[in-house]
Amino acid sequence: MDEGNGSEKEQKPIDQMTFEEALAALGEVVNRLERGDVPLDESIAIYERGELLRAACQKRLDSAQARIEKIVAGADGNPTGTAPLDGGS
Repeated sequence: MDEGNGSEKEQKPIDQMTFEEALAALGEVVNRLERGDVPLDESIAIYERGELLRAACQKRLDSAQARIEKIVAGADGNPTGTAPLDGGS
């Protein structure tokens, strides 16, 4: 496992990550920062990436929650489909 400076160049862009990849990368950021053996400047860069990862994960969770809340219930109370998020028909 390479956790040195070379891994910084190999990082996948956050907007190309799945939710699961972003969450795992965020976990790695937390682990590296908790170890406390990273130089200050690198810690700041790692923290900034962690914040971007956190925001991306939160955005995806919010989107998923909105989709779930838009499930349309039929007259019997059972789900019949979904409605567009924009409120259209």
